[in-house]
Amino acid sequence: MRHALQLAAHARDAEDEVPVGAVLVLAGEVAGLGWNRNITLHDPSAHAEIQALRAAGAKLANHRLAGATLYVTLEPCSMCAMAMIHARLGRVVYAAPDPKTGAAGSVFDTLIDPRHNHRIEVAGGLLGEESARLLRDFFRARR
Repeated sequence: MRHALQLAAHARDAEDEVPVGAVLVLAGEVAGLGWNRNITLHDPSAHAEIQALRAAGAKLANHRLAGATLYVTLEPCSMCAMAMIHARLGRVVYAAPDPKTGAAGSVFDTLIDPRHNHRIEVAGGLLGEESARLLRDFFRARR
């Protein structure tokens, strides 16, 4: 999660993006990294999680990332959660909850919904206050 927080700070500092970072780990190795780039790339789907999934898919030459763990600094939204389900991730660990659009328990329970053919283990709160502070400070500075 510390690496994901570094990527979140990079998003903020290098690209003036909302500071969210993601690290995808498979078999004990980093397989993909991502940070928010939707403003920079003019792409509404370029969230940190999607960037990490894309990087891992390209590195592994596979759209399935079965058993991988994604560490992300903010609770995933519905779009990202569904991409994780389609990729067959094993686990998602997020830092700060998202009380407006969170899809890992705060607003929706997309990752564990029994109507999907794949469910993902979810853990939240790892370095949550650090991530929440990074986001709060970012938005305060913009107001």
